[in-house]
Amino acid sequence: MQIEPSRPDEEVVIEKLRDDPEFVAGYLNALLEDGDQEDLMLAMRRMAKAYSGVPQLAEQAEHNAELLYRMLSTKGNPELRNLRALLKAMGKRLVVQPIARQA
Repeated sequence: MQIEPSRPDEEVVIEKLRDDPEFVAGYLNALLEDGDQEDLMLAMRRMAKAYSGVPQLAEQAEHNAELLYRMLSTKGNPELRNLRALLKAMGKRLVVQPIARQA
């Protein structure tokens, strides 16, 4: 019996972000609902790695790479238009859904 070597959690998350659109949607929606700015920036950095890296992603989002690195830093605070451009370059978008009212 051959045992596969374990991989760091970070690698697994990045692989799922790259390969599983439903995982991406659930991951980001959970962060938007319950996370904070720092959590969201970590998720966006992971997604940038999953989607070909910052330089290529910056080109697709029509931003320069330095701006994108700053935006995704631990102290990053992207404007909505920049976040939307970044998500669009990854084939994603922000949406709003109603919360079910409790009786």
